[in-house]
Amino acid sequence: MHDKKRPMASALAAIVLGLTTTLSQAAPNTQEPRDMNAAVSETLSIRQQAIVPIGAFAAAGDIAKLNAALNQGLDAGLTVSDTKEILVQLYAYAGFPRSLNALGELMKVLEARKQRGIQDAPGHFPSRPIPKGDALLAAGTANQTKLAGAPVKGPLFDFAPAIDEYLKAHLFGDIFERDNLDWQSRELATVGMLAALPGAESQLQSHMGISMNVGLTASQLRQLAQVLADRVDAEHARRAREALERQLATKSGAK
Repeated sequence: MHDKKRPMASALAAIVLGLTTTLSQAAPNTQEPRDMNAAVSETLSIRQQAIVPIGAFAAAGDIAKLNAALNQGLDAGLTVSDTKEILVQLYAYAGFPRSLNALGELMKVLEARKQRGIQDAPGHFPSRPIPKGDALLAAGTANQTKLAGAPVKGPLFDFAPAIDEYLKAHLFGDIFERDNLDWQSRELATVGMLAALPGAESQLQSHMGISMNVGLTASQLRQLAQVLADRVDAEHARRAREALERQLATKSGAK
């Protein structure tokens, strides 16, 4: 029943994850070591900072600026695998057209760098096979619960159970089971993407909570907003800052 991968409609993951705003107030999850940085830091690394503009420009469809962001990201230590994975994940939040166009631009960037004699690190493939069938659904459900901080339920899932299955089996199963990109990097990319999408403020707030659940600090997320202001767009930065402050206020009120 669950043994076929099913594509999701554009931005459905972002729409539905808006429902997890309150759920992400639960106690921070305990992630597997592979998904966490070895030590807690109050600042983003140069590599982590480089992820944010890539996500934002790709989601906005600004290919010219994405070209520069990809070059900067590769120079900052992102591998070919890292950048591909970010742009593949993009389709769950901004749609297949933006993802495909961004991946096409990455191919051009890599070829141009190769012609200039730059040998970019290839990175790694996922270290283990992705589960299939019921095992995939179970793995995706577990990943979703870890990210949100609690089981994700709601009337929308009762109304449209298919989307619940797609989210669990595909986004949180097929994609988040791929350990060639850690969860913090995935969330940095997702926040950058959602900040670039007008009308996705509730989803952006949810992902601020998820980002903290996977170990990113409020200070790092404020730095993320500053990266958006400095390298991308002031409006994107405003959305990110406001979403973070709303999430922090919600968490504080829940104590």
